[in-house]
Order: sequence, then structure tokens, then C-alpha cells
Amino acid sequence: MRVSVSWLREYVDLPVDLPTEDLEQALVDLGIEVESVVDLRRTVTGPLVVGEVREIEELTGFKKPIRHCLVDVGAANGTGEPQEIVCGARNFAPGDRVVVILPGGVLPGNFAIGARKTYGRTSAGMICSAQELGLGDDHSGIIVLPPDTAARPGDDARPVVGLDDVVVELEITPDRGYALSVRGIARELAYALGLSFRDPGRQPASVGTAEPAYPVQLRDTVGCDRFTARMVRGVDPTAATPGWMRQRLTVAGIRSISLAVDITNYVMLELGQPMHAFDADRITGPLVVRRAEAGEKVTTLDGVVRALTAEDMVICDDTGPISLAAVMGGETSEVVGGTTNVLLEAAHWDPVMVGRTARRHKLFSEAAKRWERGVDPALPLVALQRAVELLTAHGGGEAGAEVLDLDHVRPMRPVVLPADLPSRRVGVAYSPQRVVDLLEQVGCTVIRGNDRLAEDPATVGTAAGVGDVLTVTPPTWRPDLTDPADLVEEVVRLDGYDRVPSVLPTAPPGRGLTWQQRRRRAVARSLAERGYVEVLGLPFVAPELADQLGLPADDPRRPAVRLANPLSEEEPLLRTTLLGPLLGILKRNLGRGHRDLALYEIGTVFHPRPGVGAPPVMGVDRRPTDAEFAAADAVVPAQPRHVAVVLTGDVEPAGWWGAGRAAGWADAVEAGRAVLAAADLPADRIEVRAAEHAPWHPGRCAALVVDGVVVGHAGELHPTVLAALELPRRTSAMELDLDALPAAPVVSAPAVSGFPPALIDVALVLDESVPAADVRAALVEGAGELLEHVRLFDVYASEALGAGRRSLAYKLTFRAPDRTLTVEEAVAARDAAVAVAAQRFGATLRGA
Repeated sequence: MRVSVSWLREYVDLPVDLPTEDLEQALVDLGIEVESVVDLRRTVTGPLVVGEVREIEELTGFKKPIRHCLVDVGAANGTGEPQEIVCGARNFAPGDRVVVILPGGVLPGNFAIGARKTYGRTSAGMICSAQELGLGDDHSGIIVLPPDTAARPGDDARPVVGLDDVVVELEITPDRGYALSVRGIARELAYALGLSFRDPGRQPASVGTAEPAYPVQLRDTVGCDRFTARMVRGVDPTAATPGWMRQRLTVAGIRSISLAVDITNYVMLELGQPMHAFDADRITGPLVVRRAEAGEKVTTLDGVVRALTAEDMVICDDTGPISLAAVMGGETSEVVGGTTNVLLEAAHWDPVMVGRTARRHKLFSEAAKRWERGVDPALPLVALQRAVELLTAHGGGEAGAEVLDLDHVRPMRPVVLPADLPSRRVGVAYSPQRVVDLLEQVGCTVIRGNDRLAEDPATVGTAAGVGDVLTVTPPTWRPDLTDPADLVEEVVRLDGYDRVPSVLPTAPPGRGLTWQQRRRRAVARSLAERGYVEVLGLPFVAPELADQLGLPADDPRRPAVRLANPLSEEEPLLRTTLLGPLLGILKRNLGRGHRDLALYEIGTVFHPRPGVGAPPVMGVDRRPTDAEFAAADAVVPAQPRHVAVVLTGDVEPAGWWGAGRAAGWADAVEAGRAVLAAADLPADRIEVRAAEHAPWHPGRCAALVVDGVVVGHAGELHPTVLAALELPRRTSAMELDLDALPAAPVVSAPAVSGFPPALIDVALVLDESVPAADVRAALVEGAGELLEHVRLFDVYASEALGAGRRSLAYKLTFRAPDRTLTVEEAVAARDAAVAVAAQRFGATLRGA
């Protein structure tokens, strides 16, 4: 929200000599984030003057349109002769008055202006746009001053375009929609500086009449609880927007369009009430305000045809939807160049509906920003009156006496506040009278004492009998004040956050990290040491992800939790696997030029609990009971913590040192082994076996098993999955449920033998379908207690071994704790190990 201080002064008497630092601090003290306070008088230095275009020569032969202009700048250039300026804009003509910065001037961003040769001509200066002067974001063309501008060529242009003002840019939080207006900001400054406030929202306005300004049917009083309209006939279609209005709109970042549209935008900025102007002659039949029907479409003002859903609100005539209500008007009824009869509409829409519609259609208009934050339902008639007065004053025409007002607004709900609650919550002594004064300052109606409790106990909650009680009815412009905690926040905010003591509580003694926390850190450290890079993905996924991953219809990962208010309608679900977002991050990095990637993430997944019902409604006035906590927890989705890795490209790069090695499914399996090892699980409790599990390749997928329970899978992703996600061939992944892993057992310190080991290699030939892990287990079983370590170091296949057979080579380490083993003892242990493998799998010693 950008607003000029001169506009604010119309409603609050700010001191003329108020330093910009004090202005900023006053707003910050009230909890409003100030992006910047810019004194425009200091942003442009040097000669900035009004110029009148005398001649324009179109230059040809260049890639873009270029114009050589002669501009009368009076005596500002020292010669009185027209100034030569080259300009690319095309929205001006000879005779127009423009803003010119001459050589020696400096624009915002320290952009110095000089005379130079360009496009074969001399250009001594610049004809300026609003963006170049720092007045807004519009760079579609240069500033063309209105014909009634009093300034003459050569006069200082700063007062003409508003560069003699101070502009405040604010970041308005979602709970303070009232501050998205000059009215709201002026009221806040009046609070902060102790000044009187003239509320433009309390101006007299024409009330609804028996005869409507236009026939309207309001069919949904939840989505729209108030709809007002007035007609202005005989407007001059050539009437221009007055310069002062265009200047204020420009400062606010809104482009001037036409008089009627500019007035609706101006009133929205001034009062906070979005409005819409219809061309009454382009409307067919009565208007109907309702929810959209399946299959309906509307073409909005941006030229986009939008398919509507049943939650969208629309305004219709006999031809169908002509406006996406509260978000953007439609092309078929917009005010055009020949419009003479204007129907002005001001309504009050449901914030939730508007927010969802704006996100669904990706239309975050200025109107939608205000509606989803809350707009004063008492404003529509005042806004209509203001817009009608401005339109008749500057565009002629006659305002109709008929006023439409369909009002179904519910009164504000009273909130019961114990007078001592702010003191108890904040630690500052606020007297009851001080609390009353501060709440009345923001417009609340306060009834002190318990009399109101006896009148209507249903409206006041459970505060009866608690000391001095205040019954507070918030003003209509503060829909965010719904609970005692909100009122406490207002008291603290207005009294001053600086009065709240900063006292840190004493940290209670702890027992350090839990074993689960230590395990997660160990897993993260282990993967990072192996070259994996940790990433943090958003937990939101699209509905089509399950199909892209090839999950079967009965897969437990298919049902997902749908968010009630998602950040994006394209990703409304919570993830049930880490692989979806993680593969998205992999794809994004590949798109940015990376080729060798190894990523990991540790995070929660979400599994719904079907049939559990809705959670109990819990307020903020008290601590929920244990039963309420239990009932709410029963509805919360199961959220196990998983770890996942994805890798593609080369694990070992090629170079002068030799050939590299591409990442493969075995690396993903090894990552799973590393996770289990970091979890301190003994190797004899871990099993890795072949499996078929989406989204992995059925022939290159391994199940990670602990104590007979599958805790994860690893391997190469299925080719169809890689094609659907546009990922490279051979991309591999691993995902494991950390919460499914048992606690690490207490391990006794190993006995260390000081005697030398006996090292023997064994190469066994057997059927290729036999898992290497099963062969290892057979060797361990047969070798007995003398076997200290066994490791697979080679896999070999050849036609000489026979079809469907392969050789597995293992390194066996034998050692005794009390003596040096003889050759005979080591060979006997080796033979016993081979015998078990031969008996169980038909293995034979290679070369025997």
C-alpha cells in the first residue's frame, strides 16, 4: 500500500514539520510494517521541468519504434530553443505537455542524465514515465499531463507530478485489512500521534429507496450480504480524469484508465471499499447475484476466459455471467470509450469465498486483496455517494434519485473481556478505565459491569462472574476482533509495545536430546558425509502425483489429506511420500544446469485417518480439556517421519585420473544401509531383499527389512515414472520410515583380539536369482565363531559360468580371541562356510 502524506492530511492534521523518521516510528509502534518512507523532493535532483512537444519525427530502420522529438522547455535549457530528445514511447503527440529531465539531472537509482548521440540523433534529456520518476510501477508510456495543467513549459515539474510530497509504503498484514486505505492509515496515525481524525467513512449518504436504481436479485446472502447500486446518466465520455486524481493513483501504483474506472479505484484507495462500474447500456435485463453453475464461463477484463466453479460468486444478466464478483469485472459490461450511462456498484462479499476464488483463478486484484482481509460492511452507501459526487463533478451527467440497498449484514457479535485480562496476559498494569478508553479509541462500544451478562448470556461466553467485565462490540471496520485475545492485543498495541517488559523465563533443566533426535542427526550426518545435499521441500502435492508415480489403486499412499485453504489450487494435498516433492527439486536443479545430483530430505508425510469425523471447536478463551485434546488428536493425520534420497548423473566424475562411475540403483540401496547403520541397528537384524514396489523398477528394487518388517525401499525408478516426471534414465531413489525403526539395542563393548587375522577370499558360482544377502548369511552361519567379518567385493557373470549363473566373491576375515589361528583352522572354517552355501543354494567354488 503506497499513499502520499498530502492525501492523509485531508483526514488527520499531521504537523507540517513532522520528520519522516517520526512518521515511520509512529506506524511501527502500532504494529504496521513500513517498507519505506520516501521524501520525493530528494529523489530527483537537477532540472525537472514541464515540456510541450512541438514536433515528432519517426525514425525507421531500427528494431523498435524510435521518435526524435523537439520539446519546448522554455528558458530551462538556457537558450529558449526547443530541446532535442530521442524517445521510444508512443502514447503522446505534438501539443502534449510532458515531464522532461534535462542534462545534469539525476533520476532515482543514481541515473544521471546527459546529452549524447543515439540512433543517429542528439538526445539532450529524457521524457519521463512514472516508473522512471519513482512514482509507480507503470512503464507502459511517459507521463502526459492533463490539458488543464496550469504549468507552462520550463516550469518546475515537481509540484505538477507530486514530487513535492512524501510517500509511505506499507506492508499490511492479513489481519489489518482496514489499513489498506487512506481512511485506515489516517486513523492509525491519529492514534499514534494523538491527533483528531475526520472519518470519511462517516459522511452522510443517500439511503436505499423503495424504487431500486436497477433491478437486482440477490440469491446468496452468505457470499454477498450487502449489494448497493446507483445510476449516473448522461456522463461525458470524453471527460478526462482530473490531474490530482491521476497523480494519487499513480503514486499508489494504479494505472489511469478512464474517468469512471479511475473514480472507483480512487474511492477504493480512499475508503477501502472496492467498487465496480458497469456500462448500463451493455447490460441485458436485471442483474442476478449468485453462485456460478457448472460449465459457466466469463471473460474477465484481462481478456482471459475463465471456467467457473460452484464456489465462485458471479453477477449475471440475461446473457449469463458478466462479472467474477469481488475479483474482476467482465469484458461484456465494462465501461468503454462511448459509455454515457454508468451503473455504480458497491457490495460486501464473503472474505473466504473471495480468497479462494482469487487463488483458484490466480487473480490477485487490488479488490480481492481487500475483500479477503475484511471490508467495512457499513461503507457501500458512503462509497456510492462519494463516487457519484466525483463522477457528476468531473464527468457531468445526472445522478439518479433511486438507491438500491439489499442489506443482510449481521450485527457485530459482542465479546466479553475481563477488565484485568490484559494485565494478566501481558504483565503491565492497565486500569479498567484505561482498557475502556483504548478500546473506545478504536471505535469499540464498551459496556462496563455485569448488567449486559444478565440481558443476553448467550452472546458473552463463559466470563460471567469474573470481576469487572467489559462487553465489547467491535466497530464494523474491525472484523478481526472476535475473541478476548484480539482485544488484549489492541490494548497492548495502542498503549505501546515498548511498555511491555522483556523478561526471559528461566530455562528448565533438560536431559539433552532424545534418542529419536540423536538418531535423526546421525542419519543426516551420515548422508551428508557420503556426498548427499540436504533439501527442504514443501509438503504440498498435486492430485495427479499418485498417477505419475504409478501407485496402484489400493496403495495406502494414494489417499491424501486435502487442505481447506491451500496456498495453490494446483497442489491442494499433503504428501504421503517424500519422493514427489524431492523429485520435483531434482528436476528444478537439472533445469538449472546441474547434472550430477545426490539429494536427501528428512521430513514428515501425512496419512489421513478416514471416518474419524470433524475435530471439536476450541476457542482461545481457555485451555482445552484433556478430552478435547484427545478428540482433536484423533482427527490429526498420522505423520511418520521419513528419510529419502534421490541421485542421478555421476557419483565419481571422470577426468585425467580415470573413468568415472554413474550413479545406479546399488548406490540408493547403499544409502539405505547407511541410514540403518547410522541408526545403530546391528547388521544381523537387517535384511536387504528383492522386491516390487512403485515407483521403483521391478527388477532393480530392494526392500529394506529390519526384524522381518519392511521399513523402506530403494533402487532405480521405473522408466514410465521417469518419463512422466521428465527425469533422466537410471535416476535412483530410496525412502525409509524412520519412525518404524526400533530403538537401538544396548551394545556391549566388543572384545578386541591382539592376534593376527587370517584373510581368505571365496568366489562362489550359483544361480543369479539367489540374493547376495542370503549367501552372506549362509557363510556367516557355516563359518562359526571364528568369522570376524565378511564383505562382498565382486560380482562376475560370463558365458563360461553357464546361462543364468554368476560368481559372488567375498572377503572372509577369521580371528581367534586367544591365539593365532593355524592355516588348517582357517581353511576348515572356510570350508564349513562354503558347505552351508553349497547345501542351501547349490554353490560351488569357482575354479574348483
